[in-house]
Parts: sequence; structure tokens; C-alpha cells
Amino acid sequence: MFDLDRWREIFQTINKNKLRTLLAGFTVTLGILIFTILFGMGNGLKNTFYKFFQDDAQNTIFIYSGFTSKPFKGFKENRRVEFKNEDLELLKEKFKDRIEYTTARITNGVTVKYKSEYGNYTVRAVHPDHQYLEKTIIDKGRYINENDITNDARIAVIGRLVEKDLFGRENAIGKYFTLNKIVFRVVGVFSDAGGDREERNIYTPVTTQQLIYKNTDKIDQINLSYKMEIGPNGARRLAREIEKVLKNKHNIAPSDPNGIYVQSVIEDLEQNLQIANVLQIIVLWIGIGTLFAGVIGISNIMVYIVKERTKELGIRKALGAKPGSVIGMILQETIVITMLFGYIGLLIGNFVLNSMGDKLEDWFITNPNVSQGTIIMATIILILSGLIAGYIPARRAAKVKPIVALRDE
Repeated sequence: MFDLDRWREIFQTINKNKLRTLLAGFTVTLGILIFTILFGMGNGLKNTFYKFFQDDAQNTIFIYSGFTSKPFKGFKENRRVEFKNEDLELLKEKFKDRIEYTTARITNGVTVKYKSEYGNYTVRAVHPDHQYLEKTIIDKGRYINENDITNDARIAVIGRLVEKDLFGRENAIGKYFTLNKIVFRVVGVFSDAGGDREERNIYTPVTTQQLIYKNTDKIDQINLSYKMEIGPNGARRLAREIEKVLKNKHNIAPSDPNGIYVQSVIEDLEQNLQIANVLQIIVLWIGIGTLFAGVIGISNIMVYIVKERTKELGIRKALGAKPGSVIGMILQETIVITMLFGYIGLLIGNFVLNSMGDKLEDWFITNPNVSQGTIIMATIILILSGLIAGYIPARRAAKVKPIVALRDE
């Protein structure tokens, strides 16, 4: 039941003892402030990992070749493994029920020139599916298509910053420029969530690059995406099977860790998030420890308050106040102070986090924040903290005998 007189008395007591109330509340404000900032920084670390991996589709698997480290079937160690077009076709056929998009990739550094402007950029020779794996956004024109692959077309899709560097205010679509003195036509301009580094790349058809480099069918790496319904466990299984198939085809020892590298984006993301979660748990416990230090501080002050009001409590009991009423009064006053100053700490903490924004990206903290669920949890912690802080002194106050309290000086 709402007791107006009790609430009026609590606020009169707080107003009468401003310094004492401020000292009691400061420890709670500081504790919840540190808790909020530390928890928000933990979320900022997780945001960095998500941002790092958002450049590629999260169901992507990257396959690289390397050098063998073990002899096998008459082949010596330290043998270079080279992928060819047939490797990509093998995977497309063997795992067609589980994979969605596939592409080869050949990467080269080139000197690009348009009129009097020139610069050094990275060229990636790819298949059309690469657009979906890399999350490439076409701003103008189009991406590479199957006709380009079939006809070995000398066309290019350039990054937004490549257009800005070389073409200035001109529209690059339809213009001709040279890659290592070989003429290509621009058919598209793209942007990429990966930022400036990705937007300084150039894409060309993989068959065109293979033709230019002495009519070879070699490729640097294979990228593919699996169907989302197979889930993370299915993705791990698929990665193992791909590695086994390619090792068998290229005569690599099954136990050789270096001949073939299969990397799954979702596995890397999960591993990094596990690290972030562990760090956040550590930070959370530090924050909770700081919060409970504040609880201990307010508990000590409440003990002093009870001692200071011993005679008053004795009079209350002499007039018929029950122990439960005394306990309720002390607890209610403690909770009011805890909630009031706790929310001040929450507000300051949120203000500090919002002020940070993206200023800490160099320290791998992106958009630090606390969620609505965290605020609800902090509210519950505040209420429990107030109960814990006030219960012991409240119980002591309830045990005061009126005759002893009235003699107290």
C-alpha cells in the first residue's frame, strides 16, 4: 500500500542530511557508471568483430593453396600446390547440393592509366558469383556476367575510389583505360562495406586474366558459399570434406596441415566472438565488483544513519511500531537513494558511451553501447543492491529495545 506520510518522511530526511545522502549516493553512482562504461566497451569490441566480418557473406568458405610439408606417394615435401579451373568444377559438381555460389580468384598488382592520370591498384579476376560472396554493391553500370567469362571480355568493374582517382568528375562507364598497358573498358562502378581498401580494387573476368597470362588455366584461390540451412556444424563438415577431396586430388598427405587451407568466415567470427565474450565476462565481473564496492559503502553509511537515529527508532517502537515497519522504512530509504543515484550513474554512463561514438576504432572499440536488456538488468541489480545494503542495518534497527534507545546519548 502506498504510504504518503512515509514517502514524505524519507524525502525530508534526505533533504535534512544532504551531505550524508550525497556521500551515500556517490559510491552507487560511481559503481553503476563504471559498470555501464565497461559493459558498453565490451559491446563495442563485439561490434568491431561484426564490422570486420561484414565485408564478406558470413556463409563464405575461402580455399587457398600452399606448399606441402610432408612427402606423399613419391612426391617430396615443399611442393607447391596450384589450383586450376578443374578444381573449381570438381567442387561445384561434388558438393552442388550444399553450395550456393562459387568463384575462382586471381590477384595481381597493376599500374592503371587513364589519359594523364595513373596509379597502382589490385586487380581481382573473378567469376560473376564473386559479387554475392564479397557483398559488392553496384553503383553504376553492371558487374561481370557469364558472357564476359565465355568471350574473355576485356572489361572491368572498378571501385568507387578508383573512379574518383582516375576519372575525377567524369562518368567512368564506357571509358577505356589500361591495366599494365592492356586496354580494358569500364562497365561498372562499385562500393563496398569493407571501406576504402576494398573500393580501390578492380574486378575483371577470370578467363580474361588467364588468357593474358600465357593462356594458363591456373587460379590463386577458390571461394564459395554454402546454403544457410546446413548451419555452422554442416559448414564445418563441408570444409573438412572439401579439404579431403582437394588433398586427394593433389596427392597431399591427409595429415599435412600446409598443402591446402580451408577457412570458414562463420568459424572465424564465432572464434573471435568467443574471445570477445570472455573479455566481456571479465569486464562484467570487474564492473559488478565495483558496483558491490558501492553497495558496501552505502551499507556502512546506513549503519551510521541507524545509529544516529537510535533514539527516534526507540520512540517509534515505544509508540507501537512493529519490527517489520522499522525494517521497511530503512529499506525503503536505502532503495530510494540507491535507485536515484544509480540512475544518475546510468545516465552519465550512457552519455559517455554516446559521446565516444567511433572515436575508439583504433583501439578496436566500435559504437560502444548498452542494450535495453542491460538497462533492465542494471535496474534489477540496483534494487537488489539497495536491499542488500539496507537489510543488515535495518534488521539491527528493528532489534533496538525502546528503553535502551531512549537512554542513548
